[in-house]
Amino acid sequence: MPHSYSRELDLHFLTLPVAAALIAIFAAGIGVVLTGHARATRLLIPLSGGFLVLVAVFGLIPELVQEIGWMLAIPLVALGCGVLMAVDRFAFPVCPSCDHHRHGPQAVAAPLLSATAVHAFVDGWGLVAVQVAAPHAGKAVAAAILLHKIPEGLALGSMTGVLLRRGGAALACCAAVEFSTVLGGAVGLWLTPADWVSYPLAIAAGTFLFLGIQALRGGHSHQPTP
Repeated sequence: MPHSYSRELDLHFLTLPVAAALIAIFAAGIGVVLTGHARATRLLIPLSGGFLVLVAVFGLIPELVQEIGWMLAIPLVALGCGVLMAVDRFAFPVCPSCDHHRHGPQAVAAPLLSATAVHAFVDGWGLVAVQVAAPHAGKAVAAAILLHKIPEGLALGSMTGVLLRRGGAALACCAAVEFSTVLGGAVGLWLTPADWVSYPLAIAAGTFLFLGIQALRGGHSHQPTP
């Protein structure tokens, strides 16, 4: 697993975070337009979540176990999953775009947008880190995150459109939130050259597991209120 690379190629690692942000913003625009029609989103959410879980379990985690050993990799994965679980349970929903049945028109927009920004930041950091620290699993992880950005954007756009009731303002807020994907990628780019990057990447793998499981739960557990 290479831990060094030419500084001339640095900006190339931001291509995927930028693409992910643009995908999510485009999907959010569609979500704003289709506010109130969430059936397609609920079908896409479990699909993308399942893909993210499969890639983490069968792609990223095995490579990290091989690199730093299971005695370090598994606890760090559990730590990443546990931290997001605690924040989601006791603070605010970390992935409201996945578990979107927990929000309705009465929800407050600021916590929703803030939580999605945290989610987007993790996506961007993971997209950059995995390209350097886990090259074999990198393409599959990137594909999973990019796919996940579609239902994320659709759900975020539809919810924000309902909450703000102004299409332009809703789309602007979604774009600002999804820019966190690029910010996370920039932070990942700054941290990635170090030899210790496998350790935070294992924590990130745990966050991917949590986000994927939340997407699976959110896509299947929603029941319309009669």
